[in-house]
Amino acid sequence: MPAPAAPELDDPRTSDVDEWGRSEHMREVARSLFAPFYDHWFRVEWEGLEKIPTDGGALLVANHAAAIPSDAPVIMHGIETELERPVYGLADELFKKLPVVGTLWSRCGGVLAHPDNAYRLLRQQQQLVLAFPEGSKGPGKTFDQRYQLRRFGRAGFVQIAMRAGVPVVPIAVVGAEESMPMLANVAPLAKALGLPYLPITANMLAMGPIGAFLHFPVKIKLRVLDPVHFDVPPDQPRYSRSKVMDEAEHIRQQIQEALYEMLRERRSVWKG
Repeated sequence: MPAPAAPELDDPRTSDVDEWGRSEHMREVARSLFAPFYDHWFRVEWEGLEKIPTDGGALLVANHAAAIPSDAPVIMHGIETELERPVYGLADELFKKLPVVGTLWSRCGGVLAHPDNAYRLLRQQQQLVLAFPEGSKGPGKTFDQRYQLRRFGRAGFVQIAMRAGVPVVPIAVVGAEESMPMLANVAPLAKALGLPYLPITANMLAMGPIGAFLHFPVKIKLRVLDPVHFDVPPDQPRYSRSKVMDEAEHIRQQIQEALYEMLRERRSVWKG
């Protein structure tokens, strides 16, 4: 039998893993596995999904909650299935270093949260990027602090969007807070383990060991707010610190007000 021909030098890559570690095959698997939870467990409902651009780069920012956050997979799944656009989620370095979990998160679109990574995705590759400006302070809130947005850190997400020349699209999420509410934080042990928090959740008390990983079947609603465009030229070496902070606080306040309005309209945690 003749030997197989050598591949041409310009052949496309044989693996579907891109430079960020994302695999469309793994995303398909993740979407298939998550679809029953999205459709029947959380019964997700969107408002304003059409405000998310169908082309070009955009930075999506949302409130963040639950001891194991349920908002990130819900947002990524919804946009990818409804708009058929990939979403790259910025992840904390600690999370990315977790054995197995870190690799799976990369294959499913997770990217290390670094300004250069976000810039390349937004400016050079014109992708949708998901960020949670509250960071670990969001899911680290106890239940009595639910729906009270933490400060958006040093507002780096605004500076990244300005530099990349893309809009910020705020998203308000209701329901995630109750999907895995943290009743207490074992802070000394968390510090010893190098973790941002170590939760005791209502799920653990209600469901035993499985409750450490299984969310409550709450109704999750998401409201996409108007995109925020910045009247500044992209690719500047620096931007006004006061303008960056003012824009970040304005976005935070928009999400906070939307959350309060959605909570006033909600009939129950379970039915929305």
